[in-house]
Amino acid sequence: MERPVYLLEFEKPLRELEKQLDALHQQSLENNIDMSAELKAIEAKLEQERRDIYSNLTPWQRVQVARHPKRPYALDYVAQLCTDFQELHGDRQFKDDQALIGGMAFFDGRAVMIIAQQKGRDTKENILRNFGMPQPEGYRKALRLMKLAEKFGLPVLTFIDTPGAYPGVESEARHVSEAIAVNLREMAMLSVPSVAVIVGEGGSGGALGIGVTDRVLIFENSYYSVISPEGCAAILWKDRANAPKAAEALKLNAANLKDLGVVDEVIPEPLGGAHNDPEAAAAALKHAFKRHLHELLGKSEDELLDGRYERYRALGQFREAATK
Repeated sequence: MERPVYLLEFEKPLRELEKQLDALHQQSLENNIDMSAELKAIEAKLEQERRDIYSNLTPWQRVQVARHPKRPYALDYVAQLCTDFQELHGDRQFKDDQALIGGMAFFDGRAVMIIAQQKGRDTKENILRNFGMPQPEGYRKALRLMKLAEKFGLPVLTFIDTPGAYPGVESEARHVSEAIAVNLREMAMLSVPSVAVIVGEGGSGGALGIGVTDRVLIFENSYYSVISPEGCAAILWKDRANAPKAAEALKLNAANLKDLGVVDEVIPEPLGGAHNDPEAAAAALKHAFKRHLHELLGKSEDELLDGRYERYRALGQFREAATK
């Protein structure tokens, strides 16, 4: 059995059990001894340990899962959910940003517009994709494609997976904050249905730049936050080592976001995270997309705009607890 090479800190107890399982299996083969009972016992213990760990993850541990290098990225989901994806390039102003990709495809027999943030699998691809951090031209390309979708009446599906928009000097020189702000305004007024899903990291305005949609979905181990835990820790405690404390305070994990009304649905992941069974994760996402699109396609343009307005006006409401 192939074992994952990349292990998170809290997964190390699982690795020890996997080593025991492999050693016992090898011993059984070499000595031609039936050790099926012992193997089943360790497999059962491994399964229970995995369930215990993944049912009690802290917010910081979920951030680590969201960043797992084997986690499915946007194009992995597009390949499994859609057919005939035709990528469209460039913002028609500066260049083609490979950190934010998009194009037309067919989902469940219907033409849709795909807009997605994409990371790389190795160093070369990460440099090409700028580690999933779009620059201004990426957001302007996204806006161009949204307007194209509006022109042809295509629903918009967006895949969010970024630590944030690229904060470099050249990005600021080309007005990344303005590009994101324009997207927020224009997405709020789109006349076609839109659904976003956070498949990994949902960092700051970089995520929000393609996230002002009718429905926002999130995978169980993804996160969505105004700032990264490390950035928050560096500001509040002057030490990035406090990232776990910051992750807890930010309420950035899926369950908290659902309770706060920031997201509309939490999509369950296979045990151990989406990277352990990408096909099952894609199937769960497909089911959620179909359901929400079906509901939205039955609405008029006025109903879409009114619903979107009410959804985002309601965010940020809070109640102050009485002090004792």
